[in-house]
This record gives sequence, C-alpha cells and structure tokens, in this order.
Amino acid sequence: MIKGVKHIIAVASGKGGVGKSTVTANLALALAASGAKVGVLDADIYGPSQALLFGVGDARVQSPDQKHFQPIEALGIQLMSMAFLVDEHTPMVWRGPMVSGAFQQLLTQTAWQDLDYLLIDMPPGTGDIQLTLAQRVPVSGAVIVTTPQDLALLDARKGIEMFRKVKVPVLGIIENMSLHTCSQCGHTEAIFGSGGGEQVAETYQAPLLGQLPLAMSIRLQADQGCPSVLAEPEGLAADTFHHMAAQIVAELTQKTQAATKVQIQFSDD
Repeated sequence: MIKGVKHIIAVASGKGGVGKSTVTANLALALAASGAKVGVLDADIYGPSQALLFGVGDARVQSPDQKHFQPIEALGIQLMSMAFLVDEHTPMVWRGPMVSGAFQQLLTQTAWQDLDYLLIDMPPGTGDIQLTLAQRVPVSGAVIVTTPQDLALLDARKGIEMFRKVKVPVLGIIENMSLHTCSQCGHTEAIFGSGGGEQVAETYQAPLLGQLPLAMSIRLQADQGCPSVLAEPEGLAADTFHHMAAQIVAELTQKTQAATKVQIQFSDD
C-alpha cells in the first residue's frame, strides 16, 4: 500500500490526444464534490498537464524533511507532477529506466494526506510506466478513456488487455468526443464515428461509464485552469462527470468486496 492512500485508480488510454488528462481532472473534482479526499498524480513525465488544468503551473513543491514532497493543493485536490519540479521549457530527455524511477519517486515519496482516491493520469501507451505501476503498486482499478475513432479504439483494447494480464480490474470505459453540436445551427454530428465505446465495453464486459461531447467549452475551461465540474457545475458535462464518478465508486466497491469476501467452512473435526 501507498501511505496515506486508500484506493489507487489508473486513468489510462492506449493513444494520446483522447482527452484523458481533462477527464482525470474532472473526475477528481467530481469525486471530491461527493465528500471524498482526492489526489491526482500526473504520471506523464514527458508531457505533464495537470498543473495547467488546475491553474497552478507556476507552483513548486517543497520537501521540509528532505525525504518527502508536499503535494500542491489546488481546487481542493492534492496534486503531484513533474511540472512542479522543473521549468516548463525543460524537456525530459530520459530513457525508460529514468522515467520509471521518477514515477516511483513521485508516487511513493509524496506525503499524501489521508486520500480516499488517488487518480493516476497515465501517459499513453503500454510502456515502462504502465508496467511499473502494474507490477509494484496496488492498483484498485483502471478507467479507460477513448474516442469513437477506430485508431483510438484499437489502442484502447491494447490498454485493457494489458491491465487484464496484470490482474488489474477495469472499472469502465469513458468515450470522449462522442458527438459535436454546431453552436450556430444546432446540427449534431458524430465526427469521430459512433458506437465504438459501446463495442469495446461489450467485448470486455466492462461498463460504459459515459459519453462526453466534443465541446469547445470543455477545452476552454480546461485551458483556463478551471475544469468543467467547477466552471459550469449545472452543465451537461459536469453532470456526466458526476454520474461517471459515482459509477466508478460503485464498481470499485463491488470489486473490492468480491476480492475480500471470505468463505467460512465448518467441519466435524
């Protein structure tokens, strides 16, 4: 177990550019709104984005005891990211072992404070960090983010297969950029295709947690450091995030209970 953390949830995608980081930030805020204590670890060492999403791009972590990082508090969420340790213009020109080591340090040397849920914003793909997480960290479950596009779905399947191989339960699928509604005429169009998330969920017998629109407002709110759950709490996107967060908690509770259920047998001895 990671000290100070009850449940670790990996938010992953096989492919970049599907909105995984934005989804992670909004899910964290939705979980916190339900009364949970939530943290977010930005595991994308090469391209961290959570600092921008939470409006704390200039923050720098402190280490009072020279052994542990103090997480950055923003919008009620505890955050840790490589962005808090280096200048935003500094590229991380590292090979795989160095990246894995940095990820482990960020995870295990951060002084997380009594978190109910730690969401890990995973980098795309199925590489070093994914393997390090699966092999060395007690992950409670994974959420897969995809778009309906065939290319994204192909990589999403690889991500699901990876988690299945390492015995990490998939809590559900989130389909992002499902539909776009024109702000001028109101016409709705499935730009990236339709039905893909449902097909993947059905194939792997995992719930389709929700479908998010391709909306400019979600992008603008994220870029401004105030994700949709806070920026437009009564909006459709925020409602979808709250619904998905509740489903994730329900799935996690169900799988945790199933894993810890003890069968007691009596004998005549």
